[in-house]
Amino acid sequence: MNVAQALEHANALVFPEIVYCGGFSSMDAERQKNEEALATLREEFAKNDNPGFGYDVILDLADRNRELCDQMGIERLNNTRDSSLARGMSDQDLCAGVAALQKRKASTVMREVGGDRNNLGVAYVTKPIRGTVLGIDIETTDRYPDRGYIVNAGFELMELTADAEPYDAEAHFCGIPDLYAEKGVPLERIHHIGWADVAGKTPFRQDKKLQAKLLKLMKKYPYMAHNAAFEDSWFMLNIEGYAEARRAGKIVPVDTRDICRQLDPEVKTLPRESSPASLENWARRRGTLAKTEAEVHQGLDDTELMLRTVQAEFVARHCFKE
Repeated sequence: MNVAQALEHANALVFPEIVYCGGFSSMDAERQKNEEALATLREEFAKNDNPGFGYDVILDLADRNRELCDQMGIERLNNTRDSSLARGMSDQDLCAGVAALQKRKASTVMREVGGDRNNLGVAYVTKPIRGTVLGIDIETTDRYPDRGYIVNAGFELMELTADAEPYDAEAHFCGIPDLYAEKGVPLERIHHIGWADVAGKTPFRQDKKLQAKLLKLMKKYPYMAHNAAFEDSWFMLNIEGYAEARRAGKIVPVDTRDICRQLDPEVKTLPRESSPASLENWARRRGTLAKTEAEVHQGLDDTELMLRTVQAEFVARHCFKE
């Protein structure tokens, strides 16, 4: 599908009753077209400063696809891959994250790294870590952001010093379609967020005030997330203005999972199948989570755990010292 075809599909009038009456096969064919168009338009937007369309076209099509997936039964798509979730942060993004924490130019860090992300571990300790960061974590009903919903977001700020305490914490539960009152909240087994938590709450995509607040904070401070590619992918299809600010370099995600992989020497000695860079296992090694405790998997709790763990790692590697 080329850009013109993707735009034609995104802007076409859709009559749900016609799509739905064709059964699962008809709906799945429409879903595939939606997701192919979304991938084409996202790629064009990312590489072209003047793509010839506004990002609202992408957001609207993602909303349309979520509604379609609800009708299909999202559980039927569990084994169906999608391109809306990035597999990881790019080398350029990782370098920009280091630079933001050290108040340096991203180009300087990129030259130091020399195209080998294994050199990022050295870059992290080349200059002191300083400033303020926004920590954030979200819980969702699906892996892919063009199929599911954000049901919980937690965030807070923290100064990058050895003894700082997180502050200005906020936690928000967000609504999802009423059909899940009977079916249950998808992925509840992971995040333990049930219908009672989201009933009557404003859906994230409709909460313009929350979106605007997050966008303002993310433009002001680099934001930390554990596996930041996940949050970044979801924000691209859920926060108005995020994609434009991200492309312009006004928003800098910092992946704390990469910080763990680069700075914690134990990661390289532990078996990969033990998930040594997961937040829970990393926190246990740094002593910010007791061996008998488990990660909560809710926004604010996990944000606090992440910030305290990355702080402990920076202290252990002397990253705060001149």
